[in-house]
Amino acid sequence: MVFSRNSITVTAKEAPPEDYSEEFPEILPILRRQCSGFCDKSTLLKRLPILNWLPKYQLNYLFSDFVAGLTVGLTAIPQGIAYAVVAGLEPQYGLYSGFMGCFMYFLFGSCKDITIGPTAIMSLMVANYVTASPDYAVLSCFLSGILIFLLGVLNLGFLVQFISVPVTAGFTSAAAITIASTQLKALFGLPGHANDFIEAWSNFFQHISDIQLWDTVLGVITVICLLVLKKMNSIQKWRVFFRYLSLSRNALAVISGTVLAYLLFTFNDKTPFTLTGNVVSGLPPFQPPPFTTTVNNETVPFSEMIKTLGSGIVAIPLVSILESVAVAKAFSKGKTVDATQEMIALGMCNIMGSFVLSMPITGSFTRTAVNNTSGVRTTLGGVFTGILILLALGFLAQTFYFIPKTTLAAVILAAMFSMVEYELLFKLWRTRRIEVLPFLVTLIACLLLGLEYGIVIGVGVNILFVLYSTARPSTPHDIRKISDTEVLVVSPDQSLVFSAAENFKYKVLKYTLNAPDTLNLIVLNGHYVQSIDFTAAMNLNTLVGDLKIMGKSLVFWNWPRQCVGLAWRISPEFGALFKRTDNLDDLVKLWHHEKQDYINGVTCN
Repeated sequence: MVFSRNSITVTAKEAPPEDYSEEFPEILPILRRQCSGFCDKSTLLKRLPILNWLPKYQLNYLFSDFVAGLTVGLTAIPQGIAYAVVAGLEPQYGLYSGFMGCFMYFLFGSCKDITIGPTAIMSLMVANYVTASPDYAVLSCFLSGILIFLLGVLNLGFLVQFISVPVTAGFTSAAAITIASTQLKALFGLPGHANDFIEAWSNFFQHISDIQLWDTVLGVITVICLLVLKKMNSIQKWRVFFRYLSLSRNALAVISGTVLAYLLFTFNDKTPFTLTGNVVSGLPPFQPPPFTTTVNNETVPFSEMIKTLGSGIVAIPLVSILESVAVAKAFSKGKTVDATQEMIALGMCNIMGSFVLSMPITGSFTRTAVNNTSGVRTTLGGVFTGILILLALGFLAQTFYFIPKTTLAAVILAAMFSMVEYELLFKLWRTRRIEVLPFLVTLIACLLLGLEYGIVIGVGVNILFVLYSTARPSTPHDIRKISDTEVLVVSPDQSLVFSAAENFKYKVLKYTLNAPDTLNLIVLNGHYVQSIDFTAAMNLNTLVGDLKIMGKSLVFWNWPRQCVGLAWRISPEFGALFKRTDNLDDLVKLWHHEKQDYINGVTCN
């Protein structure tokens, strides 16, 4: 080592120890292991979960799965029709979207409770693209499925982790408020268009004088009844009866409204309610998704359809993954959720769904809760749900003509009350108020700009929070006197990256300037540091020179191997400043010893 009068300057002639040479991973062995993993039995069992549980299936499970599947189907049929209306599609598209996901999840799904199908959020996100043709919804379903499947195969599910709970809650709440707002038109029997939050309320006040009395009465009564029936689930007396009564509330509401409208039409040749109208009966054709469409007698090519879908090509699948994985975690009961498998299953559900004219689908929280409460044992319950939807398409489509639109609006509105995350907002305010900001930013942006842009803005704000915390690490510091030597110890509490480099250097210099003149040694404690990047290392190296000019010594104490190796590769002089000792006393003794060795060497010379 070489010392200046008051500071250490290391001049190490030796090259960095071989220990610290950077090792590059061997690509071929990694690829070989990954490729071999695709073909073994364990991977097959993991990617086709049905092969795990089907051999162990017991006959007594069949009744539980049948009852659960039937109960979910009674919820899925009215919700499917309602969500098709939300999406701006004809009612049958909601049923087309309801059965293929059930069948595919039976094969690929890993969570027995999850029910795949149309949801309120997916419907709202699709609504912006289907005004010209329903083919856009079907193509969006196919492209979403492809992207979700690829993300699953490539193990890129971690991307969803960049969407925090406050952002997710803000997005979900905004979607619920927007969906509820768009249903005001149908609830009150108003004319006009209402595809987003601002347009819905503008249309409401513009046509407030056109409110239809009987639509309003039926809609409001239906909402109240649905909320009362939902609460009946907690009644202990005759528990089983009230539980299934509560679970069947949506079907009961739609059946009651339909029967009332039909009876009024039969006896009076007219009905006071606005009806759903013709619903195409029969099963959808099994055909490839549309890669071209016709709008106003003009053929729209695939490239133009992609341009119309725009950001929805990415936003819809990401939100779909977010919804489905969140539902899986909520009902996992402590078990680990295989996000990769859930993404593969969801991708297959959307890909195959697009062959039967489905709009984008994902895991439904409401129907999954019904499935769980009904005591489902395996994903076979979804098969019974799918069969019931197919039967409804084949034999009941004509009866859907008499479903009042206000009843469907009431079903959607009642479901939206539980989606607004006001409880989480209060919890954030009590626990960490700064996180209320991404919640509110996401909520407001989604309401004013649309869901796709809103969630991007929310994620952006959240990432700014993360970047700020990495750029401004906490640096606890104190001055200690050890062996008659005053030592400034600075302990960064996290890894140092390029964004934090200048700020950290500034803080160390500031602490040094504010310290007594008798200070001789600055120790940077690397106990909490896991790694540094090149920019941070170069700034630390220049910090050595700056402190040398001030007549101070700098030593790096107990930094991890990655940091030491990087320092040695930058320069041996810099690397030699990194020391490892059991305690600070030993470090100061080592520093004194090396300093005395240098002085003795200079004296001899």
